[in-house]
This record gives sequence, C-alpha cells and structure tokens, in this order.
Amino acid sequence: MATAVESFTEQTIEVAGRNVRLLQGGTGDPVVVLHHSTGNPGWLPFFEQLAGKYAVTVPDMPGYGQSERPPWARDARDLGILLHHTLDKLGLERVTLVGLGFGGYVAAEMAAMNQHRLKALVLIGAAGLQPDEGEILDQMLIDFPDYVRAGFRDDTAFEQVFGAEPEQPIKELWDLSREMTARLTWKPYMFSRRLAPSLSEVQTPTLITWGTQDRVVPPVCAQQYARALPNSRVELIEGAGHLVEYEEPEKVAELIAGHVSKQ
Repeated sequence: MATAVESFTEQTIEVAGRNVRLLQGGTGDPVVVLHHSTGNPGWLPFFEQLAGKYAVTVPDMPGYGQSERPPWARDARDLGILLHHTLDKLGLERVTLVGLGFGGYVAAEMAAMNQHRLKALVLIGAAGLQPDEGEILDQMLIDFPDYVRAGFRDDTAFEQVFGAEPEQPIKELWDLSREMTARLTWKPYMFSRRLAPSLSEVQTPTLITWGTQDRVVPPVCAQQYARALPNSRVELIEGAGHLVEYEEPEKVAELIAGHVSKQ
C-alpha cells in the first residue's frame, strides 16, 4: 500500500502494564492522531502532510497493531483513559487531538474526560453517536475487504491505496483490529448513548469534517456532533468517502492547519 517515504521515528512505552507503540514525526505544536477501527498501517501521506507543520504522534491504540491488548478493555471510554495516560507518559500537556472514524469516537470520549488537555479537537467521520437517519455500517457482517472498500468513494480510490488484492500484512492487521473492535463496540455497535450528553460542557474548539459520500458513518452524524459540541463547526468534503484522509490528505491537513491557527 502507499505510505509516506519521509522520516519518522518509532518508540514503545509502557502504559498500565502494557506496551503502546507510537509513530512520531515533524516539529512544532503537538498533534495526536487516533486511527480508524481498521488499525494504523504505517506512516501515511496524511501524517506526513501534518508533520510539515506540527509534531505528530500516532499511537497504535491499545489492542491494535503493535500495541498490547488490555484484556479488561470493553468500551471506547476505556481506550480514552489509557490514551490520556499515554499522553501523560509523553509529557504532552496541551495537544490538538485528531480522531478518524472509531478514533474520533475515542477522541470525543477523551474530550469529555479532560477538555483542558486539548487545544483543539478534530473529528473526521467520527463514530460514537447513533445516527438520526440510517446506521453505521457493521464491519462484523461483511467480508472485511468489502468493509474497507466501502470506506472509499469508489473501487479505484481503494485500489490506489491497497491495490486490487491487499497484501497479507494488511489483512492480518485488519483481522486483529476487527477482533479488538468487537470487544469494544459490540452492543450497541459503534455508538454510546452516554456520549452526546457528556459533550455538552466541552468548550474545546472543534472541527468536524466529513466526506459527503461517507458510506460507513452517515454524514448526518456531523450535524449531530455539531449540536452536541457547543464550540464546533462542520466542514464537508464534497465527493469524499469515509476514509477522506486517504483520498484527500492535503485538503484535510489544510483544514486542520486552518483550525489550529485560529486557537
């Protein structure tokens, strides 16, 4: 698959007795990116775009990728707790937090826990809320390559990233990720009825970004997050799918930079 070629570093730290792997690159104000439920396949072009202006940290969330699984974790909120501990270990006091899909769900939970840590929040196609219309695509009910394909605007966009037949390490990452996702989001699938009410006091400046052709998390959820978060705005990316940061890395990075510059 296509990954960025520029330099980044990798490290592993211990959090609550389990190893957490981190990819880091760039310099400047800290930006932390939380990956999708499909896991993080590496240092992506989107991360490299952000690293041109910021010090970017991308953890494998606990239980995903090369981070060890916390056997007790059963909720997105549990990952939020562990990731706050991770930022403590890294000495990151004031960050811009970017959440992608399921990572957006975790990021929203983290904002509800401790908004004072966040300079800014960015939710991109975020799960976490029950859609007013439609439903979140259930990855447990279809072949996983088909689920990932549904995240793109079309098959051509999917194949530009993963090829016509994804490589075996990517398939193994997806399998591991789906198992952890089932532990965390099974019932109800990919949302919490507790989340929206807990966001009502969060004053963190929030950018909510969605692809208009998102077939995984209905775009109506962008407006639901905007209603839940009192200091937020919505930016739609016309024609993009759920995996908008793969399809439009420069545009998404530019939106984030514009949002952060105003804080």
